[in-house]
Amino acid sequence: MKNKKFISVVLVAAMSAALLAGCGSGSGDNGNNANNSNSNAGGKVTIRLFRDCFNLGTPDSAEVKKVENAINKYLEEKGKNYNVAITEVGSGEYSEKANLALANKEIDLLWTASWLGTVGTNDLVPANAVKDITSLLQGTALYGSMDAGQWEATKYDGKNYFIPVYKDNVEGYDFMFRQDLIDKHNWKISSVKKLADLEPMLADAKADGLKYPFLTQKTAMFYRWYIDSFDFFAGDVAANWVAVDRESNSVVNTVATPEYKEFCKLMADWAEKGYISEDDATKTTNDQTTQTQDWAISWWTDIPVNDEADSRYKQDVTMQPATQRWAHSTSALGSCYCITSNASDDVAKAAIDFMGLLYTDSKLADMYTFGIEGEHFSYNADKKVEQAENAKYNHSMWESASATVVTPLYNEPDNKAELYKSFNGGANTSCAAGFRFDKSPVEAEFTACTALFDDYGFQLENGGFKASDVDAKIDEYLKKLDAAGYQKVLAEFQKQYDAWKK
Repeated sequence: MKNKKFISVVLVAAMSAALLAGCGSGSGDNGNNANNSNSNAGGKVTIRLFRDCFNLGTPDSAEVKKVENAINKYLEEKGKNYNVAITEVGSGEYSEKANLALANKEIDLLWTASWLGTVGTNDLVPANAVKDITSLLQGTALYGSMDAGQWEATKYDGKNYFIPVYKDNVEGYDFMFRQDLIDKHNWKISSVKKLADLEPMLADAKADGLKYPFLTQKTAMFYRWYIDSFDFFAGDVAANWVAVDRESNSVVNTVATPEYKEFCKLMADWAEKGYISEDDATKTTNDQTTQTQDWAISWWTDIPVNDEADSRYKQDVTMQPATQRWAHSTSALGSCYCITSNASDDVAKAAIDFMGLLYTDSKLADMYTFGIEGEHFSYNADKKVEQAENAKYNHSMWESASATVVTPLYNEPDNKAELYKSFNGGANTSCAAGFRFDKSPVEAEFTACTALFDDYGFQLENGGFKASDVDAKIDEYLKKLDAAGYQKVLAEFQKQYDAWKK
């Protein structure tokens, strides 16, 4: 039975790759939006935009259409010869639906990220699914909207394929606590320096009867909590079995390291103690679980203004640093856009112009992020944004537009833009920054190895196995990886990294 399951997973991965590879030249229809062509009755170009929606379980298509109409009215006022047709998909279905829409040539402008599965940045370039926009960028408002270093940091093989959202473009992580529980139990969170230090607090949360004392947010966290030790340059959580060891500056098999065993045993122990729910291991939790009062401690990607989390999670939360901040090959691609390879030249030029306006015009950026003023949000006396309670259109800056142009929320500092610039400039630079792995020489083996992740890596890192079984499961995982061709993949990683270092 296990062998059949393994084969089926490999076939699914191969089919996904085939879908992406089907994104060639030419234009197609957008079955998810009424604007199903790249031109309309007024002779304007239509940019078919596909984006993720994190803050709502299911996007409200009627509200999205209202915002789309408002944006297009504004574009007309600005004298633009194009419209946008916006398709939004809830985060739980985004990768699958975006992949299908790409294969059907229904997307011109796509939101993506280095950490995203199936349609992430490391999937799109090898599949020739995105357009090289290097020559289109020069001299545009979009290119001038951020420093040249951001464009350099996001290149693949010396070419620009992606438009990064200017946000926290370095990577680091925090422990996140509900402030009401800090107050209730008088937790001294400044004493928390490592994961094991959380245990007394988790015991308090369990005693309170909370369902999720430690909420992993159905995320395999080894590649986050151990970022100070390793650069997981593959940019793929399902490939976190390979990394550069920062101390030795060499490629290593992370599953075979003492750090991996230490982490997995701690997660298993916490699961047995009731600190981690099986809902995380079975992916039953969702992106809205953090908006409830069912959890006590979770994780947060460190940003310059961590108070943003209060609005996202609809409660007061407080952060304690868990790692340092690092600039590496994929850190600036944590949220970005790309123009698909099927977009015509006219559509591509229109998309570049639209993104330039989005990244420089606060009115458009606020509309795209928060919705319609007076309905979805309002500006207070300090000219900051206050979102309407239970607004049916709801996005965050980090997955929408540049931090330098989106108006700060009511609880954010006036100098938010400057804080982001200082934040990005104050990080450590990874020894592997700039290295990108070309998996084409070992494509089949790489895919086979990633297919093992859900059954082994994800479960090990979410307390899915008994603590007494962790050693055996790691050994089994290593053997399965080797059988799938892992040693060949590892050798190719090392070969390319050694050549890059020279």
